[in-house]
Amino acid sequence: MRVLRPMQELQDALRDWERYQRIPREQFFSDRDTRNMVFYAMMLGIQSAIDIATDLIAAERLRRPASYRETFEILGDEGILPESLVPDLSDLAGFRNVLVHIYWDLDLEQVYAILHQDLGVLKAFRDAVQEHLRERRSLDP
Repeated sequence: MRVLRPMQELQDALRDWERYQRIPREQFFSDRDTRNMVFYAMMLGIQSAIDIATDLIAAERLRRPASYRETFEILGDEGILPESLVPDLSDLAGFRNVLVHIYWDLDLEQVYAILHQDLGVLKAFRDAVQEHLRERRSLDP
């Protein structure tokens, strides 16, 4: 399965994201280089989750998603992700689009809040995927 590479990328991004939570608020708001570093780690983490979800959907021959948001909905519908996690992951997929396409007009308060509040969402995603892969391996002959 192709999820190994994006899982490693997700792990690396989560470590960066966790480290960047220690950046002082004043530095985040005043230093463009710091913000760009944070934006990139957030974007990589979220994109890795999207890539993993897309790879799982393909490997399990599930219905094709119409959007990044829908990739998480499909995994929730199939019981691969807890339903309670799906809305937060879908919101992060939407935030990823904002990071990529509207970077010049970001609400820095919102970004700083996401930096400090949503790391757990991606960690829960990682854990759910790892559990699914372990279960899948135990069922394979």
